[in-house]
Amino acid sequence: MAELRLSGLKILVTRPVDQAAHLAQAIEQAGGVPLFLPLLQILPLEDERVLHEQVACLADFDLAIFISPNAVQYGMAAIRGTLGFMPAKTRVATIGMSSAKALREQGVGDVLVPSLRYDSEGLLDKLQLVEGLRVMILRGDGGRELLGDTLKARGAQVEYATCYRRSKPDLDADGLHNIHPDALTVTSSEALLHLWQIGKMQFSDIPLFVPHVRIEELARKQGWTRVYLTGPGDQGLLAGLLEWANQGTDDR
Repeated sequence: MAELRLSGLKILVTRPVDQAAHLAQAIEQAGGVPLFLPLLQILPLEDERVLHEQVACLADFDLAIFISPNAVQYGMAAIRGTLGFMPAKTRVATIGMSSAKALREQGVGDVLVPSLRYDSEGLLDKLQLVEGLRVMILRGDGGRELLGDTLKARGAQVEYATCYRRSKPDLDADGLHNIHPDALTVTSSEALLHLWQIGKMQFSDIPLFVPHVRIEELARKQGWTRVYLTGPGDQGLLAGLLEWANQGTDDR
């Protein structure tokens, strides 16, 4: 069987700058050309005092949930800076494999992760019996409330700990006309909304690869004409790109 290759195809990578390297490298290794257009900026908090006060009490919580790799990065930095370690009695959970990998790299070995669907809904399937438990959800500013609201409805005491902030980078809409990708990758609904605002006329008929059904649903509502739902994470995106690229020119 011939090796699957991207064969010089230009793939737009829209992850934040410090998260784009792994996918870009994988695209290059598969023969593609990564183009960079960060649609979100991940920034530290301007004032971390509240965060440090919260994680100082982490040993009093039964469960700590890290929403994303960014929450792992900034949350674990605050935990190590305040406590020096993750409290042994506090169970750790996350919603995706990339976050679980980041936690393992931080020395947290026993992590509860969804089995099938890597999102809040998938983790909630694992957290049925939480009545009376104290839960800390470490996340960025804002975000979905489904996880916390559902855990509260099941009897848990939930506290949110904001670890980082998100912002839209300043992008030159006119400069986007110089970008001519063969395919796009988008990994969050927030990033897709930003892309649609600044480049819908230019990009809407270009193949769009997304790793989650919620992003796919938003893309179809927006009017994207060629949406491909892939497996989770960078590995899933790359597999989807390779499958598409090797279908032949009629399918591309």
